Amino acid sequence: MNDSTENKMEDTKQGGFFSRLKSGLSKTRDSFSKGLDNLVHGKAQVGPEMMDEIEEALLIADAGMGATRKILDALKREVSENHLRTQEEVQAHLKTIMAGLLQEHQTPWDLNSKKPFIVLVIGINGSGKTTTIGKLAGKWSKEGKKVLVAAGDTFRAAAIEQLQMWSERANVPCIAQKKGADPSAVAYDAVQAGIARKSDIVLIDTAGRLQTNTNLMEELKKVKRVIGKVQPDAPHETILVLDGSIGQNSISQARLFHEALHIDSLVMTKLDGTAKGGILFNIVQEMKLPVRYIGVGEKAEDLQEFQPEAFVNALFER
Repeated sequence: MNDSTENKMEDTKQGGFFSRLKSGLSKTRDSFSKGLDNLVHGKAQVGPEMMDEIEEALLIADAGMGATRKILDALKREVSENHLRTQEEVQAHLKTIMAGLLQEHQTPWDLNSKKPFIVLVIGINGSGKTTTIGKLAGKWSKEGKKVLVAAGDTFRAAAIEQLQMWSERANVPCIAQKKGADPSAVAYDAVQAGIARKSDIVLIDTAGRLQTNTNLMEELKKVKRVIGKVQPDAPHETILVLDGSIGQNSISQARLFHEALHIDSLVMTKLDGTAKGGILFNIVQEMKLPVRYIGVGEKAEDLQEFQPEAFVNALFER
C-alpha cells in the first residue's frame, strides 16, 4: 500500500470519526450555536454585548460558572492584547481557548506500560458502565490486544449477562460468578487469570448503586485493595463512567467517587441525548482529571477517544 492510499484511508477514517462526533453532539451544538448566532454570522460588534452572548451560550450548554469565567477572562485578554476586531478572529480565539481548557489535564495513557494493564471501571447504575467496558474490550481486541473482562457487578444478574454478551461479541473471555457472589472474589480471579493467560488488558466491572450508599463505597474500596494484593501496583487506572445527560449531578457523583477511591480518569457517555454537552468543560474544570472517551451514540464506534480540539470544532460546525 502506497503513502497516498494510506493517507486517503486515514482521511476517510478521520472524516467518519468527526461526522459521528458532530451527529452525536447535534443537540448541544444546536443549543450552543443559537446563543452564538450573532458571533458566527457577524451581527454583533466585538465588545461587552458579544461577551455576554458567549457567556450565556456557555452557561446554557452547562459549561458551569467556573469554566465559563475562565474562558471569558482568557478571551477578553486576547481581545485586548491582540487587538481583535472581527467576529472571525474572536471565534478562532474562543475555540482555541475552549480546546485548551479541555486539554489542560489530558495525560498520555500507555496501556502497554504494564502487563496485564488492570482497569477498574466504576460508576452508578445506568451510566453506561458495562456497555463502555464491552465497547472498549471490542475496540482493543480488534487492535490485536489480548483482553479479559470481569463481571464484578454481582448484585445484578442482568449486568453479568450483559457483560457476557459483550464479551462473546468481542470474542474475549469473561470471568464471572453467579448473582450475589463476592465482587472482590471476582476481581481477584480476574487479575489472576489475566496474569496466567498473559493478557494485555483486564477490564473489571463493578456495582453501581447510588454513590451516596456508604456500603457501596466500602465495597469498591475492598475490590481495589484485593486487586492490589494480587498485583501490587494495580489497578493501573480507575475510570469513572458518567452519564452526560444528568448535567450538574455528574459533578457531585465525581466528587464522591474521587474522595472514596481516587479516580484516575473519566468517561462521559450519552452526550448524544442531551443539549448540555458543555458539562465536559465543567467537569474538567472541577475535577482536573483526563477524559479518556466520550459516548456520542449507541454503536460501538460511537465510543470515541476524547479529542478536545475535535470536540470544540463539532460544537461550532453546522
